[in-house]
Amino acid sequence: MHRRSFLQAASGIAALPILGAEQAVSILPHQISTAPPQWAAEELRKALAGRGVNVTVRKSLSDVPRGEFCVVAAHFSAPLAQEVLKRARLTGSAEPEALAIATGQVSGRPVLLAAGHEDRGLVYALLELADRANLAPEPVRALSNGKSIAEKPANRIRSMSRAFVSDVEDKPWFNDREMWPEYLTMLASQRFNRFNLCLSLGYDFMRQVTDAYLLFPYPFLFEVPGYNVRATNLPDSERDANLEMLRFISEETVKRGLDFQLGLWTHAYEWIDTPKANHYIEGLNAQNHANYCRDALAHLLKSCPAITGLTLRIHGESGVPEGSYDFWRTIFGAIANCGRRIEIDMHAKGMDQSMIDVALETKQPVVISPKYWAEHFGLPYHQAAIRSLEMPHVDRDPNHGGLMKISAGSRSFLRYGYGDLLKEDRNYKVMFRVFPGAVRHLLWGDPQIASACAKITSFCGADGIEFHEPLFFKGRRGSGLPGGRNAYLDTSLNPKWDWQKFDYYYRVWGRNLYNPSTDPEPWRRYLTKEFKEGAPAAELALANASRVIPTFLTSHGPSAAHNSYWVEMYVNMSLLDPKKHHYSDTLAPKVFGNVSPFDPQLFSRMNDCAKELVNGQSTAKYLPVEVASWLEQYAASAEKHLSEAKKLAPKSPEFRRFAIDTEIQIGLGKFFASKLRAGVLFGIFQETGDREALKQSIRMYQSARSAWADFSLPLRTIYRADVTYGGEKFLRGHWADRLPAIDEDIASLSAVMDRPDPGKSSKDAGPAIKAALATVRRADSAGHHSPPAHFSPGQPIRVEVATSGPAEVKLFYRHVDQAELYESIPLSGTGDRYSGEIPAEYTKTDYPVQYYFEIHNGGESSLFPGLGPNLTDQPYYVVRRA
Repeated sequence: MHRRSFLQAASGIAALPILGAEQAVSILPHQISTAPPQWAAEELRKALAGRGVNVTVRKSLSDVPRGEFCVVAAHFSAPLAQEVLKRARLTGSAEPEALAIATGQVSGRPVLLAAGHEDRGLVYALLELADRANLAPEPVRALSNGKSIAEKPANRIRSMSRAFVSDVEDKPWFNDREMWPEYLTMLASQRFNRFNLCLSLGYDFMRQVTDAYLLFPYPFLFEVPGYNVRATNLPDSERDANLEMLRFISEETVKRGLDFQLGLWTHAYEWIDTPKANHYIEGLNAQNHANYCRDALAHLLKSCPAITGLTLRIHGESGVPEGSYDFWRTIFGAIANCGRRIEIDMHAKGMDQSMIDVALETKQPVVISPKYWAEHFGLPYHQAAIRSLEMPHVDRDPNHGGLMKISAGSRSFLRYGYGDLLKEDRNYKVMFRVFPGAVRHLLWGDPQIASACAKITSFCGADGIEFHEPLFFKGRRGSGLPGGRNAYLDTSLNPKWDWQKFDYYYRVWGRNLYNPSTDPEPWRRYLTKEFKEGAPAAELALANASRVIPTFLTSHGPSAAHNSYWVEMYVNMSLLDPKKHHYSDTLAPKVFGNVSPFDPQLFSRMNDCAKELVNGQSTAKYLPVEVASWLEQYAASAEKHLSEAKKLAPKSPEFRRFAIDTEIQIGLGKFFASKLRAGVLFGIFQETGDREALKQSIRMYQSARSAWADFSLPLRTIYRADVTYGGEKFLRGHWADRLPAIDEDIASLSAVMDRPDPGKSSKDAGPAIKAALATVRRADSAGHHSPPAHFSPGQPIRVEVATSGPAEVKLFYRHVDQAELYESIPLSGTGDRYSGEIPAEYTKTDYPVQYYFEIHNGGESSLFPGLGPNLTDQPYYVVRRA
């Protein structure tokens, strides 16, 4: 888009008649009696008044002076709303949370209708107008621009989660009564509909605990009558203040029309090997534990009537052995008998049907929430397959894992994915949860990925998604430090509240999750206000930089755990030495080139790629050298646009923060691209003994090292020397700290080069080396396929694909169950049309079926439908049961 048209769109300027900023505005809450829309109407009034507009709230349309512009807030069912919508040729959707904004005239008066199907949709409409008024150069022009819209939500659950994990870093925001209204208003304005306050997620296992504040939450909030249970070193006054603060947060949440979810992730009360904890729990034992938790939960739900849902970790990391159904049945009695609707959200790891049945006994709504892309965030589709390490292992001892005997045994496939949860006719709902292994500390914002992800959040009838927000685990495991969660050494970069650094992140995600086809104007108006003429370039710079980590993560998964694998501040993994790593869940030998992709069905390992290049084989999988080419493209594009933005944007703290984190991700893109190439080249050397392959591997490794040094060393004056997300060295420190390990590994490779010539194999490594260094632009196969609308159990699924010419075509198919492996069959045909059948026996299933094609044509191999040119397409088809 041309810069002028971008600025016009972001300012709300249109060709229709507009009103000047000096004109008075009336607000008419029409037939509204409930609190959330009344609150939202007041937010609009304050936004306009804060911009110098004369605003009056009216009781009826007849009170509005002739010619005065009037904002009418109403439900779709109100006759006045129906009149305006009809004249605007809009139909308000009958779905919950649907909204409409329409200009028109009623009784000769110009009006702007903000309407919703029910309260929440109306809140969103009013907050949209408030947002326009807050950000536009001329607020009344932004309201009266003549643009009419009608939208409805794509996903039922659009949740943001914030965690208390550090008494040092989290007590300030937890107790900040000025911060909470602003933060929750921001979430509602960006159309999130649920806020989850997570407690007791500071540790996975209760060993060597140092910071136990709110770790077992109940004694930190109240005393339960009939039990002498307390947290040591906690004054009663502080305990009581914690409950009052929780009540305040929950009430402020529902005041804005949001659901308030409380996360209770730990029910352990004993710390193991823990001599230095700041708090211990007294008064509990195995005999009274379950009953205490039940009565404490009942007390909590009574004390905080604004709680609408509970998120519970059921597997062994809760401190309760997996399979303890009677324990959970006891606790769930408090939910069953609380006298109101409470949605039970159970974390999927370790989940089995027996546990689901215990939850269903409460007669409350039940949601199971699996992780999306393990504990990270990959490209915007659901993994075609999970890593082999997570697949079920039938030879495991049934008691393997102790506390974790289910999630580490027969149902290991649910540790890091949706597993077998997506069967048809299920009696529970499914919501995906995004852990902060990818977006943790750096600003992120790619509208294209956000839109694509929003479209597949309802995958196979799922209900939505929850994000662990940036900074989620800041200060975890007793690593909290004073001085602010953003960890800036340059304090001029600190916003008033830590979350304000991520305003753009919330805006891009919230608007797209609500409507993946939304107009980009809501985030562009924000960028225009902040960055003026530099806004268009800034948008493109961050968008391209934000693609680096999801792309690399998809192809490279040394650990599914966020508390091992921190891509933003990557700890180097050796190409050569399998002892120099910290990953427990990665393939042996544990070296860089042998790491599995997070989607091993569609992406190739470096070592496998090296073998294929040496042997002249053509694989349909995406290769590491392709991933390197994508990363190089994203980094170059981001660098170009950031350079332009720097020339045009004001040198404000907001832009400096934006530019710094964009530059880091550009540097990561260059680093990972070069290291991927180095890994493939080292694999070629291992296959052939060709010293030129080793030489080129070292050269690319040195290029990666230079990229890391270029962005990391300047950060010494920007970010603090210790950015902490845990006690281990790979979860804290500084980017510049990572350079010595890179240097050491390069030196090890150079030492191999200094050895006597190991000799060459009979294979010529030249073509493989050239391919490993090439910029790959392999396009997805050109073809056409129309998937069937549905399938009937016991009937074959016939598929036909048209190709661009004669080819060998193979069909891969699998039930939408990550515990299963793919089946494959060759398709038959001639010319450019090929067909085959998924067998009738295979369709006798409770699951949808997903499939894709491999097409081998003239020495070229590709996947169909593939990821598409922007890597945002779903790379397989899904057919659901009739």
